[in-house]
Amino acid sequence: MKVLKDILYKAGLQEILGTTSVEVNSVKFSSREVEKGCLFVAVRGTVTDGHEFIQQAVDAGAAAIVCESFPKMIRQGVTYVRVSDSAVALSVICGNFFDNPSAKLKLIGITGTNGKTTTATLLFHLFRRLGYRCGLISTVQNQVNEEVLPATHTTPDPVKLNGLLYMMVRENCDYCFMEVSSHAVAQHRIAGLTFRGGIFTNITHDHLDYHKTFDEYIRAKKGFFDMLGEDAFALYNADDKNGKIMVQNCKAQKQSFALKSMADFRTRVIENSFGGLLLNIDNNEVLCRLIGSFNAYNITGIYGAAILLGEEKLNVLTGISSLTPVEGRFEYIVSESKVIGIVDYAHTPDALQNVLSTIGDIRTRNEKVITVVGCGGDRDAAKRPLMAKIACEMSDKVILTSDNPRSEEPEKIIEEMKTGVQPQHYKKVLSVTDRREALRVACSLAAPGDIILVAGKGHEKYQDIKGVKHPFDDKQVLEDSFKIIES
Repeated sequence: MKVLKDILYKAGLQEILGTTSVEVNSVKFSSREVEKGCLFVAVRGTVTDGHEFIQQAVDAGAAAIVCESFPKMIRQGVTYVRVSDSAVALSVICGNFFDNPSAKLKLIGITGTNGKTTTATLLFHLFRRLGYRCGLISTVQNQVNEEVLPATHTTPDPVKLNGLLYMMVRENCDYCFMEVSSHAVAQHRIAGLTFRGGIFTNITHDHLDYHKTFDEYIRAKKGFFDMLGEDAFALYNADDKNGKIMVQNCKAQKQSFALKSMADFRTRVIENSFGGLLLNIDNNEVLCRLIGSFNAYNITGIYGAAILLGEEKLNVLTGISSLTPVEGRFEYIVSESKVIGIVDYAHTPDALQNVLSTIGDIRTRNEKVITVVGCGGDRDAAKRPLMAKIACEMSDKVILTSDNPRSEEPEKIIEEMKTGVQPQHYKKVLSVTDRREALRVACSLAAPGDIILVAGKGHEKYQDIKGVKHPFDDKQVLEDSFKIIES
């Protein structure tokens, strides 16, 4: 239980009707979850406006209401608090409700289009190897030391987020490594949190269905660095042309990492193979089990962050050498007939190009590269033709298929992808709507030594069709397809 006045600190108060001495037992922003004695925060969302459900929340037993405008009907015995921005207020209130857990551990945020999950997850495992108790908040899963918790969003809502951080504090975690999505910044989910550091991986074409323009997308990412304090660090990818923009006017200590440019932390790729990467990091050779130049960037960012957090160079490099790939990020399997299958989460043009470039660097040119790729429904449609174009330019055979079509028809999405296919590539493209069948077709077309890339879903264990999540695991389906074809 918390007294209302104690959790309204810095929430942007404008006006109060009723007493702030009332006790509240929880904070809710969904009227469906309202329980007796809770505080209901009415947030204006992209689809619904919480202000329309204030009366429903009161009827369900809410003890207090936080909103941007008071409802016409005021219920006696209920406290109403008007704030300047209820989305910001929700995050601040949640922090106060859970005793500001982000200030009680070292919270490191990672943002960018690609590499967030890998960077956050590998930092978590690295610092665990260095002897620390750690928390992880990521797209794939949340974790508090050994305990794994399911993840539904890249960055959870403020209630779940602060609840997770509180759990980490309670379990004596020293660090939390957390993905920060552009949606989370724009929707103020991280407002009021105290970050010890921020890492910028890169920024490319994505989420324009939500942000509308690339400039708006950049501003959302930059908003994370704008909130960092003077005692934090801001580590950015100097090889990304928008890296310096991210940290402009940032109060934090600015540091950079790169493979090509001059930077505070530099890495050179000596060798790149299916066995892993041989890297020169700060004039030290390191062999690690991750593959591809995109992972060389991730590793360099991880190294830089660890050094900025005060760790010894040799300990960090030793820890990096023992790290293994993150689920669904360039995971590969080899069939009995020696066909190589690669499963990767690449769902943006840049990510797909990075993965195919890595395959191009490793391949001998005596084998075919067969790419199976789709695009998600109800998401940025502008990238669909680009994804198909890149797949065709960098593969010997391309199978366009369904990803997570959501409310859209998969055939329509595939047709939009096909508009990016150039005439000289028409003969190398197949359209197979059923994703399971698409993977079987890919396996049937592959000869020993060929490489099959299955892109787009990575770690996901479902396919979202018309609001229903059907079980589907790319890696498992690929393994099953190999067995069927080779039996």
